[in-house]
Amino acid sequence: MSHPDLSHGDFTLPGEAGHEQLTLRLAEQWGADTIRDSDGTQLSPEILQSGRAIYSTLCLVRSVQPWAREHREHLQQNFLMSFPVVAERTRTTIELLAGYYTEQFAVNFKDSPQRWWQVFDRTTGLEVPKSHWRADPRRGTVSISGTRPGHRYTVNFLAYRLWEEISMYNHLTNGWGDREHLAAVDPMQPAVQKVLLAFLERWLDEHPATNVVRFTSMFYNFSWFWGVDHARLRDVYSDWGDYAMTVSPRALNLFRKRHGYALTSEDFVNGGRYNSTHNPPSRRYRDYMDFVHDFVIGFGKKCIERVHQHGKKAYVFYDDHWIGVEPSSPRFHEFGFDGLIKCVFNAFEVRLCAHARGVATKELRLHPYLFPTGLKGEPTFKPGGNPALDAKNFWVDARRGIVRAPIDRIGLGGYLSLVEAFPEFQEYIAGLAREFRLLKSFHAGGRPWVAPFKVAVLTAWGDLRAWTCSGHFTAGIELYEVVEALAGLPVDVEFVSFDDLLARGVPKGVNVVLNCGRAGSAWSGGHYWADPRIEAVLTNFVQRGGGLIGIAEPSAWPQPGQHFKLARVLGLDRDTGDRVANGKFKFKRPLGAFGPHFITTDAPAGTALDFGKDVDGIHVFDGTAQVLAERSGSPRLVAHGFGHGRSVYFSGFKYTPDNTRLLHRALYWAASQEQGWGRWHSCNVRTEATYFPQSGRLVVINNATAPQHTTVTLADPKHKRRVNLDAHGIAVLEV
Repeated sequence: MSHPDLSHGDFTLPGEAGHEQLTLRLAEQWGADTIRDSDGTQLSPEILQSGRAIYSTLCLVRSVQPWAREHREHLQQNFLMSFPVVAERTRTTIELLAGYYTEQFAVNFKDSPQRWWQVFDRTTGLEVPKSHWRADPRRGTVSISGTRPGHRYTVNFLAYRLWEEISMYNHLTNGWGDREHLAAVDPMQPAVQKVLLAFLERWLDEHPATNVVRFTSMFYNFSWFWGVDHARLRDVYSDWGDYAMTVSPRALNLFRKRHGYALTSEDFVNGGRYNSTHNPPSRRYRDYMDFVHDFVIGFGKKCIERVHQHGKKAYVFYDDHWIGVEPSSPRFHEFGFDGLIKCVFNAFEVRLCAHARGVATKELRLHPYLFPTGLKGEPTFKPGGNPALDAKNFWVDARRGIVRAPIDRIGLGGYLSLVEAFPEFQEYIAGLAREFRLLKSFHAGGRPWVAPFKVAVLTAWGDLRAWTCSGHFTAGIELYEVVEALAGLPVDVEFVSFDDLLARGVPKGVNVVLNCGRAGSAWSGGHYWADPRIEAVLTNFVQRGGGLIGIAEPSAWPQPGQHFKLARVLGLDRDTGDRVANGKFKFKRPLGAFGPHFITTDAPAGTALDFGKDVDGIHVFDGTAQVLAERSGSPRLVAHGFGHGRSVYFSGFKYTPDNTRLLHRALYWAASQEQGWGRWHSCNVRTEATYFPQSGRLVVINNATAPQHTTVTLADPKHKRRVNLDAHGIAVLEV
């Protein structure tokens, strides 16, 4: 095997005019072959002519200021629901933007409120007739007649967004003072398309040194509604997958023309829940998503073709304005992008980037961002911050995904000048870049070894939301925790939807189906479980020898006498309080923290399992369900045989090394493959091993902040190697 150059390449560095010496010195130290600009920075001629490739950041929809300000009717819009007001009399007035951040929103009174808006009595759930309410543009209110005292009323109304959300966030986070507040224009408007394409042509002519146009992302932002009281309620609503911010009267009219039916404001507002990705989507909403995706592909292709005509490449940044781009869509390749850049904090985001199909280059934007503070306001590149330690911790989490799936490039973003006072950070990034290049070289020889079975994660979204839920990692949501554990395991994972099951059954080659989430969520499945065919498909799958892992409230769809649709497969159900008169089978309680089983072999003795906020009220049906752990009489970990197959139930899940090992073993047991356990395996749960057969390299990583010792088994578990690892360390063995 030839030795790769670990000192140079595959790294994108953020440059900054006025700091040329620092930029070029770190480009050399970090082996950067590319320099980029960031929001709020420029690249000077000295940097542009340094002999390195140049990325230039471009956000089209906020690029045409002040034209956007002069044409408010062409700004992007969305439906908002007013905060509920409880009626005291038979006439009630609602101030529409009360509670919202008015620097972000302005009510659109121009496009017929009587046509597009809706008023609801939320107590009854009924719409108030349009003849019973009147909008007052001068006061910014809606007055409702015939209201019933004690009832709650809300108004769904259209609003312009005066300040684009990412500009707003960066502005307030970095203290940009009187710098211009950028607005986003609506690309579905023909006049806007003309202006944007003309701007793009000029911009391309004016950036001859640019090799890669890095689109931020394309046209529409994820949903982010800010409250007026930033300290106590900044995010009135936020969801990285919701299409709420793509709406306009033109979009609704075009949708009706194409699909033959009309959407209403309530299809988007959804009683104030909006269309959170955490909730199962309606068919109407999925139709609208497909409509927007089709538009974004069509107009996006025109923009990318212009870039290619100028001899440049086009990359897209997955975060920010990615709505409609959908990198996991089977149509993503139609854009013609040359690369995809994903901002990552952890392993499942790495896997998300690697999963995208239709681009030649996949690049990670690592954390910490070169900002004074982090996403939660904590100090980073300022007094009190420790960016080198932050970088180590972020890298350790992301590295679990990098060893499992190939990534082409890495880089940083933000203000390079901030790192000057942090030499330890500068040195650590140099070593990190070398480590990345080493791992990339192993992937170049072929994929790493995986277990001899495949796992399908079943959700309402399936592959469209593979390796994510909604945005960055959010602790406490079971499926986030589970996919983070899966992202670093040597197991083939695919994501399937309930529609996939109805159309094709359990995919060929899948040995274990995993369903995880709370009742009613998109991750458990919600209304999809109302279709009896889903229950039959999965029941038959396990009867014939398949495996099922259920976490929290899998298959939850309450009906008389049963909460889980797959209760008989799991050997258990949940009592939500309606079975107080029904008896419960007295199971054999394990001695100690958990019972002996293949699944619990590596669990720390005498330590109770920590699944976070797990589900209670679980009861088993009979002695065929083996309760491996319980708390206060409610089973927490259960193994069960059903027909020729097996199931495992976890009452919750929290991403920890011990729980990741529990899940790993549970997958083997559910797949009836426990006899194959131990190949290419590290015994220490704080370390993980990845074997690359083509290169004959075994990579062992330490995910802990302290040194670790471990024993690694090879292809034959009788053959072992002892490995000592530094904190955050890595070892590469030739085998």
